Amino acid sequence: MKKFTEINGVKTAYIEEGSGNDVLLLHGWGQNKEMMNLILEHLKDRFHVYSIDFPGFGESDNPPEAWGVTDYENYLAAFIEEVGIRNPILIGHSFGCRVAIRYAADHPDNVRKMCLTGAAGIKPKRGLDYQIRTKAYKAGKWFLKVTGQNEKLEELQNRSGSEDYRNAKGVMRPTFVKVVNDDVTDILKDVKCSVLLVWGDQDNAAPLWMGQMMEKMMPDAGLAIFEGDDHWAYWHQPDRFNRVLDIFLKGDAQ
Repeated sequence: MKKFTEINGVKTAYIEEGSGNDVLLLHGWGQNKEMMNLILEHLKDRFHVYSIDFPGFGESDNPPEAWGVTDYENYLAAFIEEVGIRNPILIGHSFGCRVAIRYAADHPDNVRKMCLTGAAGIKPKRGLDYQIRTKAYKAGKWFLKVTGQNEKLEELQNRSGSEDYRNAKGVMRPTFVKVVNDDVTDILKDVKCSVLLVWGDQDNAAPLWMGQMMEKMMPDAGLAIFEGDDHWAYWHQPDRFNRVLDIFLKGDAQ
């Protein structure tokens, strides 16, 4: 059933189905709760499943100002408290994993388990060429801003950066910048719950080495690799993903 509530001043849309231990589904950047529907449908006969639209996505309102991952974590904590979720199993994709990792690290006694697929959160390794281009872009952006050349500034922003950056509008553009510059590496050791990592070995958005690093740095983590698949492995192979998830959640179902 689709529902609406207000969390930290933001109208929030979510789906709630089933009964049993609580599961919370966290979608990726630029996506919405419907992208997690195949997981929800698979679990709802054994679990109490919630699937949310993060602020700025789907049917939820935008955040009131540019948010970073910590703001989304605080929002998630408020949502969990507001709707009465207890000791949830967190299942996230990409950006949703950033939020899940920060929440689990800060609330080690309040997360039963986590499943993270194509998890973002580790800053990629950048070469000198990238650093030079970035500095040149920032210098150009600063100059156009201080000289009041707003149209040229907009043109520069629209032809620069990733597709996600170009697609972001309004407050979501500076939000995206804050989000992608967040690095969870230092807190991976603080995630105490059991973690299942699911990765496509052809993932270009969050390369496999990131999953391997997370497996190494988290105290209780295992990595399942989907050969020949990419950042959307959970979506491309839903039956396989759900079978792996069932093994991980054996004993948690009611």
